[in-house]
Amino acid sequence: MLDTETRDELARIAKAAGHDPAALMAVVAVESGGRVFTDVDGKAEPLIRFEGHYFYRLLGRQKRNRAVAAGLAHYKAGKVRNPRGQSARWKLLKRACSIDRDAALQSTSWGVGQVMGAHWRWLDYASVDAFVCDARRGLEGQVEIMLRFIEKAGLADELHNRNWRGFARGYNGPAYGRHGYDRKLEKAFDHHRAAPGNAVRSEGAKRHEVLVLRFGDRGELVKALQRQLKRHGFALVADGDFGPLTCAALEAFQMQNGLVIDGIAGPKTFIALERPVAPRDAVSDAA
Repeated sequence: MLDTETRDELARIAKAAGHDPAALMAVVAVESGGRVFTDVDGKAEPLIRFEGHYFYRLLGRQKRNRAVAAGLAHYKAGKVRNPRGQSARWKLLKRACSIDRDAALQSTSWGVGQVMGAHWRWLDYASVDAFVCDARRGLEGQVEIMLRFIEKAGLADELHNRNWRGFARGYNGPAYGRHGYDRKLEKAFDHHRAAPGNAVRSEGAKRHEVLVLRFGDRGELVKALQRQLKRHGFALVADGDFGPLTCAALEAFQMQNGLVIDGIAGPKTFIALERPVAPRDAVSDAA
């Protein structure tokens, strides 16, 4: 659970960045488990997790052999275990830095957003050191990294629209449902939305009064949507997973039919999808 001081700072950061404070608090609470700092030798440091498979890939042969022998690198994810305590994890990172500092920093996820240091260039930092400096300059720096990732990954709209499935898929990958990440985000959002200072959603409000499908959704309704898009000439597999390919096909269909191009299947899009598809011969004759 986030303490009052952390919530207040997150609210300030969210408003400055144009985000709903409760939505930002939800992501931070779920990603960090409500803990934003750890004490390392008397200094408040960000929470970290070392990924030995990243370290393995980033090292040259000689350094890789040293790291493997020291139990710090492995070609397979999860084989290098992280200690439970953060203090021990920082000691592990220090050991890795003694082999190759840059590779070690890039092989670590940092702060409340648990963003990998390897993303430093993609997130427009001058160096991995600049990235780590932001992570270590307090909660604001940690959130800055997380917000850069959200923007770069194209997840700002998902966060704004509280599309927790879409956000979870983009932030944590296709396996997000295994741990109920989307449900955890929604629950955390509702908790922080109801906190003093935030608007409370009315109990009678229903968020899905009409059928709306969007990025991250799964199931038979998504399969039906994919079949309709396939009927209109889009090469899709009806697997029931509203992922990037389905989103791209839907946006292309919306563009072709003069609809709002938002990648969301709502009433107007479904009406257009139900229209008959002109036979190819008829199209050729008309041309």
